[in-house]
Amino acid sequence: MMSDFLLIVALVVIAAFFWQLRQMAESSRTLAEQACKKQNVQLLAIAMESARPSVGGNAGICWKATFMFEFSTDGINQYRGHIFMHGNRVTKIDWPIFPEPEWMDAPMASGKFGGCGSSKSCDSGKCH
Repeated sequence: MMSDFLLIVALVVIAAFFWQLRQMAESSRTLAEQACKKQNVQLLAIAMESARPSVGGNAGICWKATFMFEFSTDGINQYRGHIFMHGNRVTKIDWPIFPEPEWMDAPMASGKFGGCGSSKSCDSGKCH
């Protein structure tokens, strides 16, 4: 009887931690999209690099996670940055040194591969 109760409590705790990690992943994606838009670069990918349980601060028991995001300034070269989170709070964003974007259509491109998906970029003659 007691072991069943402990098993159920353990499953609930694991599910809660998993749910918190999913929330952190979603908020990091949103933050990366906003940060890339502000820097005028194209977000390519985002992934969780590491996560570990943490105790203390205002969040109590939560996760400390690092997310790596890749972005491009010219559609050819890619760079990696990092987002550090404690709970649902962003503690730091690390940007590498990268050249200023020289083109204006690619960050707004909406094609399958970031190319000629929009009529705006195809009409400019850059796709042909």
